[in-house]
Amino acid sequence: MQKKLPGLMIALAIAGGANAAPPASNEDITKRHFAELLAGPQPKTAELTMFFSMMPKGGDLHHHYSGAIYAEQYLEWVDKQRFCVDKASYQIVTDAAAIAAGRAKGSCLSSSEVIGDNAMYRELLQRWSIKDYANHGALQAPPDRQFFDTFGYFGPVASSNTNEGLLTLKQRALQENLGYIETIFELAPFTQSADFDRKVAQPGADLAAQLTAWSATLEQDAAFKQNIANYLANVKASSAGLDDARFTMRYQAYVLRFLSPSQVFSSMLAGFQLASQSPQIVGVNIVGAENFSVSMRDYALHMQMFKFLKTKYPSVKLALHAGELALGMVPPEGLTFHINDAITVAGADRIGHGIDLAHETNALGIMKTMRERGIPVEINLTSNDFIAGVKNQAHPLTLYRKYGVPFVISTDDPGVARNNLSGEYVLFASRYKTDYAEVKKLSYNSLRYSFLAAGDKQRLIKALDGRFTQFEADIAAAHKNTTAAKP
Repeated sequence: MQKKLPGLMIALAIAGGANAAPPASNEDITKRHFAELLAGPQPKTAELTMFFSMMPKGGDLHHHYSGAIYAEQYLEWVDKQRFCVDKASYQIVTDAAAIAAGRAKGSCLSSSEVIGDNAMYRELLQRWSIKDYANHGALQAPPDRQFFDTFGYFGPVASSNTNEGLLTLKQRALQENLGYIETIFELAPFTQSADFDRKVAQPGADLAAQLTAWSATLEQDAAFKQNIANYLANVKASSAGLDDARFTMRYQAYVLRFLSPSQVFSSMLAGFQLASQSPQIVGVNIVGAENFSVSMRDYALHMQMFKFLKTKYPSVKLALHAGELALGMVPPEGLTFHINDAITVAGADRIGHGIDLAHETNALGIMKTMRERGIPVEINLTSNDFIAGVKNQAHPLTLYRKYGVPFVISTDDPGVARNNLSGEYVLFASRYKTDYAEVKKLSYNSLRYSFLAAGDKQRLIKALDGRFTQFEADIAAAHKNTTAAKP
């Protein structure tokens, strides 16, 4: 006589046998769906765009505030500030007398007048960003010059209306399911000393002594202290109403690498003090075209300045632009040490760009150090492609991945480049063999490697867990529906 099966075994038998596989999880279905988007001779770019727009993204860690605002919004601010745009140069005119004279002659236009002249409006957008560069056949400036020149056009209004600008960036972030931005916000205040510049330029100068003396002078300077206080007040006012349960913003003070040595160092010192005094300011950076003559000449000096200040302020985090160079942009020897010195001399906690890696003298050693110390590289695919012409298999992302160096995907200047973080993930998935596990890890890495305080980091990671649970459920449901609808 046949024995009765226990109830559980009967249920399994009815479902398809005692050895039937358990139902696939939402994460497994999402993995398969993502693999289908990359299968075949060409990736399904439109579906990838929708996928990554929906996918929760932890943070954007390499993000310039002034380069993130679109030209159209800057043009609105021209009128808010009662400025005008010169019809010939497309520069913003800020001097009251020049504005009055320009308006009288019809050579200085309001934003509505610019928009009303379609040809001028299109030309302005092309000058104030990289819009239409790739499909525009007229004589153009070199790409790197085009990119960096845009900041000179909208610069006069870039530091105005910052609360409105940050709120705009927040809404765009939420639209693409991005929960955190660590933005390179405002230039740290600086001052100049002709005596310091002269002394550090002398052969055999005692740099440590000069840095010690100059920093001591600055720390006692009333104007320098007031500039620090003004910067802190500006961050507080600009960020009002920004952070909430869905979104968080933190700020890096930055230094311009093509200024004089005294200006660079005083700006660095201000940045370190700002990061020490405000939990909103989570790090210091150095920016500006790395191939400028002064940037190249003083690169080693700047790294020594960072080293000096890192010793005085060991808890301050550094995310340094380093190695944003390609063969031909500078003489070959200029490609051999920038990433290395940013890490081993300056003590960088993250590297921005790092695209000249393959030319560095100690490339394998650099990657070993980055891997062992957990120093990630911030990958900016659109920016690297446009400015330096580095993309696809020529991009050192292939090396960083092969040798286990952590990395994050970021935007750089989404207003100038007219991109967003979802689009950068689409480029990554389209150009490099990847899978869902890796892109999900990258989303989490953008919080793990942020400069957030520990409590904030844990809070955002926990929130990201929940957002991924919902995302995978949505993808699984949609995938089941499309599968069921097939004949």
